[in-house]
Amino acid sequence: MKNFQQIAAGVDVLPLCHAIKTQPELWDQNNWRKNYAGSPHLDISDIWLRYSSPNAVDDESNTTKVVNDVAPVWYPAMGKLWQARPIVLDLMRRVEAYELGRLLITKLPPGGRILPHSDAQGAYTDQDGSRYHVVLQGLPGSLFRSGDETVNMQTGSVWWFDHTEEHEVINNSADDRIHLLVDLKVMR
Repeated sequence: MKNFQQIAAGVDVLPLCHAIKTQPELWDQNNWRKNYAGSPHLDISDIWLRYSSPNAVDDESNTTKVVNDVAPVWYPAMGKLWQARPIVLDLMRRVEAYELGRLLITKLPPGGRILPHSDAQGAYTDQDGSRYHVVLQGLPGSLFRSGDETVNMQTGSVWWFDHTEEHEVINNSADDRIHLLVDLKVMR
């Protein structure tokens, strides 16, 4: 496969999943990703741990600030979901990353869809970052396509994928698809 690579399997995601489940108020404190004009993420819910600054996401009609924001900031949810920290640090060690970018948890309900799109524009994408998905909950039927390849990512697996290719997700599974998205700069 050229657009996906499995990095790990069997990652213990249960502590983070439990922390998320017991703090439902963390979902959708920031809705910019699903509300900006032309968003392909209409069906998702997010928890932002590290993302563009509040000044960059203050205007849902203009994506320019976000796609050009190369200095993500920490959000309060990280202090409440500290169980993400060992997962992220282990991933950084595994791929020999030297810098952490954006970090968010995203949820797609059964029947939900992330419409086809590409993340191939703007200074943030141009800075040689790599995107990883830590699957907190992934069941059969949740299909992730990038380019001409499709995978079904299972709970506890970690994947790199080429987010500059057109990609989409269709959740045909019986429950929510929940992923921890981790952007990292790695040596090439």
